[in-house]
Amino acid sequence: MNSLLRKSALFKNVLVVDENTSMAGAVSVENGLIAGIIPQGARLPKGAAVVIDGSAFGGTPVLMPAFVDLHAHFRDPGFPEKETLESACLAAANGGYGTVVCMANTRPVIDTFEAAARLKKRADDLGLIDLYPALSLTRGMEGASLSGITAAPRGHAARLLSEDGKDVADDALLLAAFNEASRLGVPVSCHCEALGAEGARSAENRGTRRVIDLARRVKGLRCHIAHVSTREALSMIRKAKAEGVSLTCEAAPHHLALTGEDADHLGRGTWGQVNPPLRREDDRRALIRAVLDGTIDAIATDHAPHAGADKEAGAPGFIGLETSFSVCFTELVIKARLPLSRLSGLMSAAPARILGMDDRGIIAPGLRADLIMVDIQAPSTSGPFKSRGRNSPFQGRALTGKVLF
Repeated sequence: MNSLLRKSALFKNVLVVDENTSMAGAVSVENGLIAGIIPQGARLPKGAAVVIDGSAFGGTPVLMPAFVDLHAHFRDPGFPEKETLESACLAAANGGYGTVVCMANTRPVIDTFEAAARLKKRADDLGLIDLYPALSLTRGMEGASLSGITAAPRGHAARLLSEDGKDVADDALLLAAFNEASRLGVPVSCHCEALGAEGARSAENRGTRRVIDLARRVKGLRCHIAHVSTREALSMIRKAKAEGVSLTCEAAPHHLALTGEDADHLGRGTWGQVNPPLRREDDRRALIRAVLDGTIDAIATDHAPHAGADKEAGAPGFIGLETSFSVCFTELVIKARLPLSRLSGLMSAAPARILGMDDRGIIAPGLRADLIMVDIQAPSTSGPFKSRGRNSPFQGRALTGKVLF
């Protein structure tokens, strides 16, 4: 939470936007909580320690709930050449993210509640974002036995379980993990691209079908499918939801905006390499339609920083925390005519709900004052980045919409 929001503050002359609201006015904050939403022209409360006047920024200042990311790679512990906890938290805050779930594929793997708690404590001490490390499903992410999810301490803070890109190949072991997740009441994020030949379209489709079939067998499971990228996988998810399967899914900004042609331009197999890969234009359009019709529940960055030498050697992934809003505003709001309130829902309220967090994601009295200011008219350029990674596919791309703070 921004330090100024831990005291009394007043934001005035702004457009207040969340998934339920779009109105000109002001928002007051007391002791880190939203105290009130005041329509434009109404009397404003006095005595705020900090007053921020949106009219001083020019453009179109919009006050929104901070974003919630279901899927990021912080590389800490173990990979400081790619990212550190400090650089990742700075990148998240710079991109407007107040809450982030980071994946467990670190060194050592985050496979116990104690390891997750240690990393969260370090992030809490930095005070930049609210970080929730995901726990792996298997010990060491080796796919042989269940991780520490079988020994949950009282009052554990786990919000997501995931084997990340490795997934769990053994059906019986994955079912056992699903049952533990159901017992804990924690959603599982499934990376369905991992089965079969790397990057193959059929692998994602087969993996999606498998996860849905297994999820049907576990009562109370909250199954989440990460970075959907093919139109066939979307059709399966849409059908399963209609049949009552407890299922949510996310799309990544780069899959909403880019195609295989962009991968060729960046360097297929090097700087354009990502898992799942950038797909065809008909897939990209299917993703946009799925956002518009509500099949896609949330947007998640899959922020994956790498050193330059790693990218040249074919390491998959893009950084995304600091470009996510600009990309999504450009592609979804400007081009696809998605209401800004819907974008707020995809980036804040919906991921908060998936994580079971009812204290954030919208602007309402009594909720956390995790707030950001954006300018929806300002041009946006990639960089300079707070992340140590420089592997952004949006370098030099004309985007609109900028996070001010």
